[in-house]
Amino acid sequence: MEDNTKQPPTADASLYNGQPTDTGSSCPSARLTSCTPSISKNRGGVSVENVPFENKQWFVLRVSYGRIIKAKALVEAKGLECYVPLRYKEVRKKGKKRIITESLLSSFLFVHASAERVDYLLQDKSIKPLENRALLSYYYDHTSHCENSPTKNPPLVISYAAMDNFIRLTSIHNPHIIPVTSENIKYKLGDEVVITKGEFKDIRGRVARIAGQQRVLVELFDGCLVATAYVPKNAMKPYVEH
Repeated sequence: MEDNTKQPPTADASLYNGQPTDTGSSCPSARLTSCTPSISKNRGGVSVENVPFENKQWFVLRVSYGRIIKAKALVEAKGLECYVPLRYKEVRKKGKKRIITESLLSSFLFVHASAERVDYLLQDKSIKPLENRALLSYYYDHTSHCENSPTKNPPLVISYAAMDNFIRLTSIHNPHIIPVTSENIKYKLGDEVVITKGEFKDIRGRVARIAGQQRVLVELFDGCLVATAYVPKNAMKPYVEH
């Protein structure tokens, strides 16, 4: 549920999103598994030391029927690194404001592993039962084709730079970060920007107007879009690739 509170035209870094001061306790383990690439705190929030490692890549796996918790547990049990972004949702219970956590993208799970390890994972009988729909399956890259089979699409792999940007955004404990669909978007600027201050500092994306507010939209792949909270114009600049 989106907050429609109007934001001031300028704000201190901690007030860009109208985040309440009483955010409750954070969820310590549901976001990143114990074997996910290390995380370090810095002034810009949470950053992931997302460094290329041997033959590992970031694969996107589709989760059937929103069974994200079960899928995450099975992947962890196999000793694989995975990332499950959470949404910090603001609710009122008995007149008191609370922050609860729920899956931000219940249909997707991100696994950091070699192609061989992911193939082996998806062939496991606990993942791929004989009768019911598989718990996990590849999400395919519909923009390219396999070299040895021109009619087939390869599994979607996310670059380290794109995944780092996505993890930075979705690791921020802010109830106004929301998943969006293309139907909800009204782009204000086609060029890519980078946020220069506030809790979203260093996040890259495109400026869009969503739910009546100016936000920065991060698109990880077609159909996977996540928006920041409100970001004022003076807190962003055009992104220049180095």
